[in-house]
Amino acid sequence: MKDYISEYIDKLEHGLRSIDPETVAEVVEALERARAEQRTLFIIGNGGSAATASHMANDLQKLASHGKSPAFRAIALTDNVPLITAWGNDEDYTAVFVRQLEALAQPRDVLIAITGSGNSPNIVRAMEWAQDAGLETIALLGFDGGKARSIADHVLLFPEDHYGRIEDAHMILEHMIANYLCDLP
Repeated sequence: MKDYISEYIDKLEHGLRSIDPETVAEVVEALERARAEQRTLFIIGNGGSAATASHMANDLQKLASHGKSPAFRAIALTDNVPLITAWGNDEDYTAVFVRQLEALAQPRDVLIAITGSGNSPNIVRAMEWAQDAGLETIALLGFDGGKARSIADHVLLFPEDHYGRIEDAHMILEHMIANYLCDLP
């Protein structure tokens, strides 16, 4: 057990250190611009990444916006379960985020996609729609980034093949970004 724990931590640390701080800074700058221009941030993901999307919307809207004006306009499209299941049932699961974006998004808004593989059909479809509709796209990815890597304007890649560590890294990145934005004067 101790070896497993040590190896898990070592791999997580190694993967985190491989993330380029300049790329994280670019994402932070994109988010700061979006806040200043009062653009909406739409955040998506599946499974554990859906939970991270909800957490990120919470942290951007509350933590990073506390005492600041304007506040972040952050919405996790993962949170409306009745709407997700309606689109999934009536059309198909690849529509669950695209249909919400069609109803809510405006050009220059931001789509943040959180996905381990980068190949989830509903995520890829939403990112393609966002590009075509003039949204800025940010992707938190794992493995080699999958299809999402070539679609996103900004990519934070955790180059690991273990979903648990990928999700850990994405949560760490989300916390790092939100706390940095909170600590800005």
